Amino acid sequence: MNFGINLSFAVKRWPEPSVWAKLVRETLGLSQVQFTYDLLDPWSPEPMRRTMAAEVRQAAQDFGIIIESAFSGLANYCYDGLLHPDPNGRRISVEWWRRALDLAAELGAEASGGPIGAMSVMAAANAERRRQLYEGLLDSIEELSRYAATAGLKRLLVECTPLVREVPYTVQQANQFMSDLKGRCQVPVLLLVDVGHALYQPLYGPNARMVQWLSGVGQHIGAFHLQNTDFQSDSHWGWPDSRGLFDVAGFAKEVRDAGLESVPAHLEIIYPFELSDEKVVTSITTSVLHCRQAYCGERLEKAQPV
Repeated sequence: MNFGINLSFAVKRWPEPSVWAKLVRETLGLSQVQFTYDLLDPWSPEPMRRTMAAEVRQAAQDFGIIIESAFSGLANYCYDGLLHPDPNGRRISVEWWRRALDLAAELGAEASGGPIGAMSVMAAANAERRRQLYEGLLDSIEELSRYAATAGLKRLLVECTPLVREVPYTVQQANQFMSDLKGRCQVPVLLLVDVGHALYQPLYGPNARMVQWLSGVGQHIGAFHLQNTDFQSDSHWGWPDSRGLFDVAGFAKEVRDAGLESVPAHLEIIYPFELSDEKVVTSITTSVLHCRQAYCGERLEKAQPV
């Protein structure tokens, strides 16, 4: 199984590349990460950004870590992005993504992506406006795919989110989105499916199951996010956690049955900033151990390097 970790746990705690790299390799025993732009803002002036990106790339090499992809984090997710109601807002988002793609290449990653935008309440209530924004979104993704190819990236990742004003948020809409992009993009555009999003019962109902996504859009899935959840919130908890109900081993079987075991799966835990650093280290360590045992089938008493 292809397993790594999103660096969201390191934000505002271990931003130094050599520090998080040592933690990932020697404490968690992992050799693959998904970088988060919360650790290095793509808006940073180019000379300084390139210097900082080189430090990240060097630290990863020093500790034998692969930066599989670079992903937008909490900061960028706060914006309306490529579905902003104002055309200037949408062009700003395109520019942010262009810089993010440059940064991903500078980090040595092969892919980049994230959630791509949210319609305003007013825009989403108007069918014609929704259609216009959606068609514009397709144009923006096409443009960014050309830029990604120029930057040397191999694929773009679009995260499915459990919000009706975002795209895509259902299996049906995801398939339509991929169909509408067919033949338009210079690099493959693939979906990132977060288990906590896909199983969000307030939107999808109590019968929501991961197999619906795996069978429905499996050919288009380029990555997974793993998290522990109660299915009532986008929890991003770890293990053990008495509130969480997600069955990692069961999901691993579903992934294997779907023939998707080579698809990268990144543990993504988002901790409150006020939680003590010691508790975060303990939680992230036990969570990685749980996933290496349940998802990868490893027999470990403690996290060991791979």
